[in-house]
Amino acid sequence: MRICALIGTGHFLSHFYMLCLAPLFLTWRQEFGVSYAVLGLSVALMSATTAALQTPVGFWVDRYGARPFLVGGTLLMALSISAMAFAPSFWVILPLAVLSGVGNSVIHPADYAIMAGSISKGFMGRAFALHTFTGNLGFALAPPVIALLLTFMDWRHALLTVGLLGLPVVAAILLQSRVLRDQAKPKQKEAGPGGRELLLSRPMLLFFAFFLLSSMAGSGVQAWLVTVLGKLWGTPVLAASAALTGYMVGATGGTLVGGWIADKSKRNLLGMVTVLTLVAMALLLVLGMVPLPEVVLPLVAALGGLALGTSRTPRDVMLKDACPTGQIGKVFGFVSAGLPLGSAITPVPLGFLIDMGYPWLVLPVVAGFLGLSLLCAGSAQGSARAARPPQAVPAE
Repeated sequence: MRICALIGTGHFLSHFYMLCLAPLFLTWRQEFGVSYAVLGLSVALMSATTAALQTPVGFWVDRYGARPFLVGGTLLMALSISAMAFAPSFWVILPLAVLSGVGNSVIHPADYAIMAGSISKGFMGRAFALHTFTGNLGFALAPPVIALLLTFMDWRHALLTVGLLGLPVVAAILLQSRVLRDQAKPKQKEAGPGGRELLLSRPMLLFFAFFLLSSMAGSGVQAWLVTVLGKLWGTPVLAASAALTGYMVGATGGTLVGGWIADKSKRNLLGMVTVLTLVAMALLLVLGMVPLPEVVLPLVAALGGLALGTSRTPRDVMLKDACPTGQIGKVFGFVSAGLPLGSAITPVPLGFLIDMGYPWLVLPVVAGFLGLSLLCAGSAQGSARAARPPQAVPAE
């Protein structure tokens, strides 16, 4: 639990810093006189830098160890956000957003490498679940915390406050670093394919597609569920928003349920992911094809989110099990880059469907993404098993 607390706090800050700038856009527009498109560059640059650097950072984590990168990345994030408080113009904020993205890119490869080396196998699913949960919590709390701070201080003091919160986290990681062990290094005879060859192998490309398609589906629901329910059934915004909130609560809570299940049922993770994803697909199709009473919408959406969220942790454990010894940093850095990419891809084409008068297609398309993700998951696990050396397969 100490390890999960240290890793999770850094992961919380990582996601918190990703969303702490958006609530400042109205204030920045008035103070700096820039357009909303330019304001959006701050978040876009941070996210793009994080996604682009995760894979190369993963290579360094595997070669040199995760702890120095975790400490340095968390410190760089915190100092970059703090430094924005002193920006004389908006154009100074942009390079600081890039620096924060550089620090953020360390979190996923370093965290998973440390968890693989520090957490017992019997607790690995719950550790992954707590890791995902703390990140989601960071996303959820960033806007209201910034809004609350803005009620009694200006934006500069608000950013300085949340930025400096990272310093005690860095200090705690340093003081407790003895409990954070790196992943095991492969023995010479166990050395597998090189880094580029591994990431471009069939199993890893399929896992990347699995994560990408899952993220595309989740992004589609988050972006357009309220609009689709209104267009299809005339659902009031308040009721449709309650359905979206139910979905998000279910998905977030589902990660913890999935971690517990993954630890208790290790034999057939793919079957578990398949069943849960099919349930989520069915419930999303119900929302898009059946006019439900307003009081029922949040319940159905919450159950769909719960099923999908519960499948996320077994998915992560499947990827960890497919990683060769000592390669977790680069693999998770590469595959998890599919998550922000998927979130960026989906909203525009699904919005185009709505503009063309086909809102009824949105949730079936989302369900289709989930179905394709299952095909990728099955193929990825089969390919990973086939790629293992014969001695790694236990005798029947």
